[in-house]
Amino acid sequence: MSKPKAAGKKEKNKAPLSPDEVIKGRMKNLAYQEEIISFFTRLITLAVLLWIIFGMVFGLTPMENDDMSPRISAGDLMLYYRLDREFISDDIIVFEKDGQQYTGRIVARGGDSVEVTDDAELVVNGGIVMDSDIFYFTPKYDENVTYPVQLAENEYFVLCDYREGARDSRYFGPVSADEIKGKVITVIRRSNL
Repeated sequence: MSKPKAAGKKEKNKAPLSPDEVIKGRMKNLAYQEEIISFFTRLITLAVLLWIIFGMVFGLTPMENDDMSPRISAGDLMLYYRLDREFISDDIIVFEKDGQQYTGRIVARGGDSVEVTDDAELVVNGGIVMDSDIFYFTPKYDENVTYPVQLAENEYFVLCDYREGARDSRYFGPVSADEIKGKVITVIRRSNL
């Protein structure tokens, strides 16, 4: 009989809630639920927007090596634009060849004739290319490419700025337009991070 009295005491100590208090409590719980739903809705919207921006419009990739030095160094982040499909000579592009990603500078495009001479000179359409921003010779590689190379439509001859030993079109031949991921529009230096 003592147990029913204890239960009776608990019921006596707890005052019943008024209808206004019940409504306020439910409104408070509902407000918390709405805030949680709103937070996750915004989070999902932000994730989708970032996916669209960096998955379809822009790309962000680190420079893996010093093939583009001194302009772009290993570890620098490159922001590239995916939607521009018109490329001209001197554009720096990110492209994929045989499952590997590379970065290089376009030196010739569809319709051009390219040759790398035994004297380590770059010849495009019969004229020697003198680029004051490139500080290295352009040696010919003994593999895979026979000169002169006549570029077909939508093909590009791509060289790295660090010309000695870099993997570029001297190694694997012309780059087709569908292998190009995008044009580099800015570089974020690792020293600024």
